[in-house]
Amino acid sequence: MAYDKRKVRWGIAHIYASYNNTIIHITDITGSETIARTSGGMVVKSDRLESSPTAAMAAAKMAAEQCKEKGISGLMIKVKAPGGSNGPMNAGPGAQAAIRSLSRSGLRVGTIEDVTPTPHDGTRKKGGKRGRRP
Repeated sequence: MAYDKRKVRWGIAHIYASYNNTIIHITDITGSETIARTSGGMVVKSDRLESSPTAAMAAAKMAAEQCKEKGISGLMIKVKAPGGSNGPMNAGPGAQAAIRSLSRSGLRVGTIEDVTPTPHDGTRKKGGKRGRRP
């Protein structure tokens, strides 16, 4: 294998993908030191395109370049949707594109994990007593 010859330095890619934006934050393996931080809003001009897969791919490419400069060659990916008690539990459209772009940029992908916060019966959901009605 080609990977056995060189030592892989791992990092963690935290991808927050909502319906309004995609944020890619890459840290070292402990999660305490930031290596790269990009978002969809940094690469497109209009607000409505921030969450698009195209913007997510461009942001991931920027983050990957910064990683390579700092010597990171492998990533563990953690994908997060808004979640909680009121947010949607599924990730926005930029999550898949960001993961694909990170792997194609030459970084080795270790694990892909979903870290969306799930409520353990906290506050009430919005919508009133009878829920949201059409």
